[in-house]
Amino acid sequence: MTTICAVRYHDQTAIAGDGQVTAGEKTIMKASAHKVRRIFNNQVVIGFAGGVADAFTLEDWFEKKLESYSGNLKRAAVELAQDWRKDPTLQKLEAMMIAFNQEDLLLISGNGEVIEPDEDVIAIGSGGNFAQAAAIAMIRHSSGLSAAQIAQEAINIASDIDIFTNKSIITDQL
Repeated sequence: MTTICAVRYHDQTAIAGDGQVTAGEKTIMKASAHKVRRIFNNQVVIGFAGGVADAFTLEDWFEKKLESYSGNLKRAAVELAQDWRKDPTLQKLEAMMIAFNQEDLLLISGNGEVIEPDEDVIAIGSGGNFAQAAAIAMIRHSSGLSAAQIAQEAINIASDIDIFTNKSIITDQL
């Protein structure tokens, strides 16, 4: 499991993700995985939670969709979600993805969902609810923090609560 949190705040969008890869419920296989990546000529940033191989498959599929739709993030996300629901190979994938560019911040799931958040915060993974609550609280009640600082601290807070989230945090922003 993992935790990924993306935040849009003060005209910045940032994402943070921990690096823990867990086998089953008892074994940490890796502590420093990179689950946040830039794709499509560094114009789109994604973060994923779920099976690693499944996430890489989704990343490849999504980048092809972005190329097909000239970088239109919303259109590519909708097309990916539709394929994910229909394609027998993709249906077996167990992962979720957050994607953003300069204009949009989206959650993409295998249930066919493409969600644009109301609060400009999306979090996924085992500690996602903790990270999302922390990020929303920081946005509502603090000043002087950047989007990247909020996303990173949200993962840090989630790691104190969720045993499947660690403090090896990677951040990126546009």
